[in-house]
Amino acid sequence: MFEERDLLPISALQHFLFCPRQCALIHLEQQWAENRWTAEGRVLHGQADLPAGRTRKGVRVVTALPIRSLELGVAGVADVVEFHRETGGRWAPFPVEYKRGRKKQGDWDRVQLCAQAMALEEMTGQAVPAGALYYGQARQREAVDFDESLRNRTRAAARGLRDLLAAGVTPAPAPGVACAHCSMEDLCLPDVVHGPGRVAAYYRSVLDEDP
Repeated sequence: MFEERDLLPISALQHFLFCPRQCALIHLEQQWAENRWTAEGRVLHGQADLPAGRTRKGVRVVTALPIRSLELGVAGVADVVEFHRETGGRWAPFPVEYKRGRKKQGDWDRVQLCAQAMALEEMTGQAVPAGALYYGQARQREAVDFDESLRNRTRAAARGLRDLLAAGVTPAPAPGVACAHCSMEDLCLPDVVHGPGRVAAYYRSVLDEDP
């Protein structure tokens, strides 16, 4: 179990699994840059980021709910948590995370949502077997089952994140297709600092020198 003062951002799990270097730039070096995709995501989160609660058709909807897990060592704010009334009068938590774009091949969004579910379980004492990811571009939900495989992936991601930040070293870039959609590309410079000769080539291009 971790102490409250040692908790890491739940959102950092998504950053870590998407790209450890991006995660370190944000959470170690405190750097950030916005592009079209992050701006659209911020707009999409607009309503969910306002704390509120309402009940309709037996579902209590709470937005911007602070959550934390001392077991995982993470804390954050859940976009939306639906509490569904069950037989006996109990309210079962069902987390919904808002994302721009469409369903991704990687599981970083599902891990972030699973961490929210595990935090809700710890805080409420109730099982949270499922949740959903809402993708703004597709305008539909992706159902997510929090099976043991995903929970183990989430635990491993939390350990990996903590090890990365504890080491205090920003990993070298690993250029890939995801770089083109990363808001941190101009800060990361994956095509400049990766590989032998890249730095020299970059400075030659900037200074317009002959090789």
